[in-house]
Amino acid sequence: MTDTSRRSLLGALGALTASAALPPAAATASPAATSSAVTASSAVTASPATATPHAATAPPAATTGPRSSMTFTGTPYDTAAFARASLGELTATVLPGTPARTEVRHGRQRVAVLTKGARTVVVAGPERTFTENKQSFTDLFDRLVPDPALPPARRLRPGWGTSPAGGTWSVYGGTPGDADFAVRRNAATMLLKDTEAGRYATLTDDGISDADVMCEAAFDKVPTGNACSFALLFGYRGGDAHHRARLSLTTKGEVDLRVEKVADGRTTVLAEVDPLGTGVRAGDAWRIRVRREGATARITTWPAAGAEPKRPTAEIANPEAGLRSGRVGVRGFASPGCTNLPVTLTVSRFEVTDATWETPPSVTHRDWVRLLDAPFDGAWTPAAEAVVRGWAGSMAPDVLSYAAMFLPGAPRVWGADPRAAGADVLGEAGYGKPDSQGLLPVGADFHDYMERPWTFPDETRRPEEGQRGMLDCSGYVRMVYGFHMGVDMVASKDPTKKALPRKSGAMVDYAPGVRVAQRAEGRAPDLGQLQPGDLLLFDVHDTEGDPQDPDAYAVDHVGIYLGLDRAGKRRFLSSRKSADGPTMADVSGASTLDGPGLYADSLHTVHRV
Repeated sequence: MTDTSRRSLLGALGALTASAALPPAAATASPAATSSAVTASSAVTASPATATPHAATAPPAATTGPRSSMTFTGTPYDTAAFARASLGELTATVLPGTPARTEVRHGRQRVAVLTKGARTVVVAGPERTFTENKQSFTDLFDRLVPDPALPPARRLRPGWGTSPAGGTWSVYGGTPGDADFAVRRNAATMLLKDTEAGRYATLTDDGISDADVMCEAAFDKVPTGNACSFALLFGYRGGDAHHRARLSLTTKGEVDLRVEKVADGRTTVLAEVDPLGTGVRAGDAWRIRVRREGATARITTWPAAGAEPKRPTAEIANPEAGLRSGRVGVRGFASPGCTNLPVTLTVSRFEVTDATWETPPSVTHRDWVRLLDAPFDGAWTPAAEAVVRGWAGSMAPDVLSYAAMFLPGAPRVWGADPRAAGADVLGEAGYGKPDSQGLLPVGADFHDYMERPWTFPDETRRPEEGQRGMLDCSGYVRMVYGFHMGVDMVASKDPTKKALPRKSGAMVDYAPGVRVAQRAEGRAPDLGQLQPGDLLLFDVHDTEGDPQDPDAYAVDHVGIYLGLDRAGKRRFLSSRKSADGPTMADVSGASTLDGPGLYADSLHTVHRV
């Protein structure tokens, strides 16, 4: 990347800081950073493939703040504390352990850590905080679960599958193995065939607190004997601990609302309104919307064919109501005495317009990850010292900056370089194009994201149709380290280990750099030398590509280590199917290396580029 393009990037990102929703890309550079420091660093972080970026129009801000952010401590930050002129004499010490590392210090201050055989260098810089919050999403159930057209071995068990950006639907109730829960294109169904505790479908995202959630559903029959109901669940901790806004369809074709709290299996009615409608027929859809803020919840209900009322139907505003964080979801129920079972509840839309986690993941430190032109040979020379001094105080984007620029809410930035002219090179990314069951198969590399062909040393690849704006786990790593940071890439794998392979499994043995740690004889990798920017390779039994492919690998997921979060856990970034794109959060599995947990238990290899 040229000096001009770096200044253009920082200018574009700096211009975005005025937005109410500060995006991950919105790093404001000080005059010192954009003049001397950026100029000095550009030569050693050059990326021949990186385009001159321009900020596109940012998406509307979330009502509760940005979905994700990268912010700096101190306003403004005094970069003079790190300017090369103030560093004075530097000392270099080889640290014990393997791989060999050289620590550079100015007095008691650690300035940089270089690793023999690796290009990545951890440099002390302005303190910053990375954080992420709940994504908004709409589930229209445009999938088939199970898909009868697929061979039995490839069909999913009955259920509601995975919601785009919402996580996996967890279902409870009914008969195991029966199709009491299913998805047909544009509708999820819940079969009520008894009068037990009901059926539950919740999204496996346990930490949601404030939220704006809406559900649209209908029954295929007007019940006889007694009512049937469906409820929008919030603060769900289990069938015996949650809140719900419940609409009952009576035998008279009337609709009643009850707002209820369930605690220790006991139900308390917090608000009730009836009737809301009369003459309701089979198939008539109704909507329930819950807007929760702190101890207040506003519930609005209306026929889906009409307009949403301007005022809420009911409101609870009592701290004693015990509103807690938890999941959101749907409950279907047939009251005892209902005589025309089975009744089918059809859910056609589930929407989270806005939501926050009770404890959003957050990582704060002063580590910046930059790249040398060539792997460090272990010798602390005047040339190496000049490079490190040139990085001092720079706020030019590094590995972690670029990685954060694909998190939820990040604005689109397009490139002007001929190799990416007019293409998006930064901005919120999804994971991949869904298949018939709504699953997200592997396939979105960095050039798919940009929708541009790319010529690798071993092959020319054209973008796969429908993958624009998508990055799978290895595509995300290649976008950050390859496209933006200038590490060489190949279409498949490079036996010389000088270029990033396409698949995460191949990165274990063929990625350029050095191995830091690896699982052996059932023992977890030693994380004593883990540092921000390291590649984390996992065996989560989610085979990358066709399981019959001879190039399929046991390792099937890759992420980038970010640092210690505020709970003291080692947190990483990766592009995940359950989150539909890059995330540092815990949807369907904590993004931490401290267990027990899916990723803590499945870590296979730590690699340093």
